[in-house]
Amino acid sequence: MYTTPFDYHRASSVQDALQMLASNPDAKLLAGGHSLIPTMKLRLASPSALIDISALDELRGIRTDGDTLILGAGVTHSELLYDKTVAEYAPLMPDMARWVGDPMVRNRGTLGGVVAHADPAADYPAGLLTLGASFKLTSAGGERVVGVDDYFLGMFETALAEGEIVTEIHIPRQACKGAYEKFRHPASHYAIVGVAAVSGPNGVKIAMTGAGPKAVRLSKLEAAIGTDLSDDHIQQATQTAVDAGDLLSDRFASAEYRAHLAGVLAKRALMRLK
Repeated sequence: MYTTPFDYHRASSVQDALQMLASNPDAKLLAGGHSLIPTMKLRLASPSALIDISALDELRGIRTDGDTLILGAGVTHSELLYDKTVAEYAPLMPDMARWVGDPMVRNRGTLGGVVAHADPAADYPAGLLTLGASFKLTSAGGERVVGVDDYFLGMFETALAEGEIVTEIHIPRQACKGAYEKFRHPASHYAIVGVAAVSGPNGVKIAMTGAGPKAVRLSKLEAAIGTDLSDDHIQQATQTAVDAGDLLSDRFASAEYRAHLAGVLAKRALMRLK
């Protein structure tokens, strides 16, 4: 299907993009476009204009500030997959990036696009929850930083306000291992269920995506695991990791099947933390 007519603008800077957004509230930002363009072709979205921010150097780059990894919103999945600094500071990030789409999607799609779009079946939100990430949001009026626990609000719903752009993702350095396991849809490669886990001196952090309106921490399982990553303990704790009554049931998988998958994937991820 064809999109409805729209104007195309290429922003010369973040401030230029913000000015365009302010003058045209119905416009949408275009980075990788892998979620936006299909939505437009299905006419689920009909923006009056697209503001292309894909070439902005301000949104690119991977750097560190003390013990914080700073990722530009325009960093691609492939960059996350292969960058040595990312692997050192947050090894869970490349482990998630390898599951995203296919090589073409990974070469064009951006981390900031995933964060802004907040698809409930996206991979990164679960991992960002376990990593304690935060997001720099920039508007014409200034900047603010929102923690991950307050950012993802629901299905395609975030704390991102009108006229704001996600410009950076901040991740505290992780002195721990990380693992992500996923059961994906064979066509879209989105998660039917995905589970991210990181280990630390005070225990594990575990989160799940694909099974509800947004990614969530598996607090009950975290408490059950504690710091014991022995095979027997993981096997026992993950058998009842998730209550099916809290999960999504749709044409791809029932809530009961998703609960089963969550336990299996949590076990796989936790075993890799040893």
